[in-house]
Amino acid sequence: MTDAADRLYERVLLLRCQARDEAAFEEIVVRYTPRLRYYLRKMLGGVQAVEDVLQEVWLDAFRGITRLIEPGAFPAWIYRLARDRAFRELRRRRSHLPLEDFHFIDEAGDVGEFSAEDAEHIHGALDTLMPEHREVLVLRFIEGMTYEEIAGIVGCHLGTVRSRLHYAKRALRRVIEGTG
Repeated sequence: MTDAADRLYERVLLLRCQARDEAAFEEIVVRYTPRLRYYLRKMLGGVQAVEDVLQEVWLDAFRGITRLIEPGAFPAWIYRLARDRAFRELRRRRSHLPLEDFHFIDEAGDVGEFSAEDAEHIHGALDTLMPEHREVLVLRFIEGMTYEEIAGIVGCHLGTVRSRLHYAKRALRRVIEGTG
């Protein structure tokens, strides 16, 4: 399917979901679950609670899909639901996280080309970052979202997204270089 045909098909699926077509909803779940699972793994720093949070996201989506006015806004909407659920989970277990997990780092660097081995190291390094940094990096560089889409999901201004990405790249570089 071409991108335009795929977007049109997804739009039709979403309209069917709004009419409570369970088969259409199942297809949307199949389409988005792998990406949401990865996003939640990076947001939550592991896999322990991911499946439970993912299930809550899909329950929220099923309950709220009829209120989605523009089917084209679904990706931002579903990621916003996932983000909200992830932060609820992080708040729930915040008292168990050591204080040193929350830090700011100052050195920046450009993101260049990486080998498969480097990519594996980067994915592991993402897990060590603050949730806010991990989130913008995953949405931008793994999900390929624009700054505007990220701002919509995160619920902040465009400048804040740029700033978070700047500091997130700095933090990631420090972890990768072993100085963070």
